[in-house]
Amino acid sequence: MIALNLRNNSLSYDGNMVVDDVSFSARTGEFLMILGPNGAGKSSLLKLIAGIEASQSGQIDILGKPKTKYTSRELAKVVAFVAQQAPLDFPFSVAETILMGRSPHLGILGIEGKKDFELTEEAMVFTGVDHLADRRLDQLSGGERQRVMISRAICQEPEIILLDEPTTALDPAHQIKIMDLMERLRREKKTTIIMVSHDLNLAAMYSDRLLLLKNGRVVVIGSPKEVFTPEFIVKSYECDLLIDKNPLGNVPRVMPIPEKFKKDKS
Repeated sequence: MIALNLRNNSLSYDGNMVVDDVSFSARTGEFLMILGPNGAGKSSLLKLIAGIEASQSGQIDILGKPKTKYTSRELAKVVAFVAQQAPLDFPFSVAETILMGRSPHLGILGIEGKKDFELTEEAMVFTGVDHLADRRLDQLSGGERQRVMISRAICQEPEIILLDEPTTALDPAHQIKIMDLMERLRREKKTTIIMVSHDLNLAAMYSDRLLLLKNGRVVVIGSPKEVFTPEFIVKSYECDLLIDKNPLGNVPRVMPIPEKFKKDKS
């Protein structure tokens, strides 16, 4: 089943095209990662899907229904967005923050019920932050805050979760925790995961498919093996890269080649 379908979407800021005639689809339960150099339009594309920005042309269908037919509340029930960095000036506890994910599902009075508290607890356990329930967000590490915001997204019970570089500025241990969490969410709950990343190797190891952008346009979409080729990756990033097989499995590995390791061509 197709969870998300974009057709000929474009977006510009002050006359500068940042998303240029982009079309692609994502299946239910798929882990799709969006790659590309700085300024490629990755975050802007994610904001279009989330409804934070409005397409200037084209159409986005979510679960077979045009996004324009959803109210804000209806869209929040099926799509959750996790920003690049969790806010630090958020004067709420972990449990309170995650409970906010239930907002689209609450009645007219906005009063939480037994199910809402149960889902909050379930989301905290799923992401491993239940022991932090009474702590404030500004008392947590970067990796813990990201897991809390992912937990809040899970609490929304969405069909699709959008993540904008959730592993940026995290150490390798926390990066793997976040990525393993996304893989488990995709596998166990059949949630469609669409994630922007700058980490080519994490993308190769975890994604089902990759969408490579440059200058707002789709360069290629396909499996890691199909995308990680000199034709696409090296040309898009415009730097020398070594592409070989990852020793951990049958996926590609990419390494930038520093100047001092380049062979003398003289």
